Amino acid sequence: MPAKNVEKQYAVNAIYHAYNRGVEKRKIFLDDQDYRVFLHLLKYYLSPDGKNSPHPIVTTGKLNLIRPRPLKNLNKETQLIAYCLMPNHYHLLLKQNTIDGMTKLLRRVVTTYSLYFNRRYKRVGPLFQGRYKATRIEDQAGLLYLSRYIHLNPLGGIGGMTRSDLVTYPYSSYPYFLRLKMADWLH
Repeated sequence: MPAKNVEKQYAVNAIYHAYNRGVEKRKIFLDDQDYRVFLHLLKYYLSPDGKNSPHPIVTTGKLNLIRPRPLKNLNKETQLIAYCLMPNHYHLLLKQNTIDGMTKLLRRVVTTYSLYFNRRYKRVGPLFQGRYKATRIEDQAGLLYLSRYIHLNPLGGIGGMTRSDLVTYPYSSYPYFLRLKMADWLH
């Protein structure tokens, strides 16, 4: 019997909580630039006009790529509902519009981010602890619970943070939920 949240049978128009952490529980975001590169990758893949944007590793990652590979826009295949990036893991609440939309998105974001991270920090090998995990959200109550869980995550993982700090935490979709920020790549 497969381990919990490992079996990969996905449905069209279903909502999933996708998450993963660094291999050996290591930090996957070491500074603000790392967080911004990961978020810029999500934005690039999910924006309606993403294919017209410059390559996210060149603009945000400040790495000189000789031949940046083209990145395919996936905004019609997957929608990002909520997110939270923590120093050693990430949480994404996604709706996939095609049978493999979420898999395509996560494979591309994680692969590109890992290449960036390994090149920047002169390291080799996997950055993430295996494949991402995903749990299907079955009902409205589950959706509300997961959204709350994702947005409250910094309280348990960052020392000294209070609920009022969540509004200014820069690596979460919470300010978008409060309509303090707007983005066409976040639903």
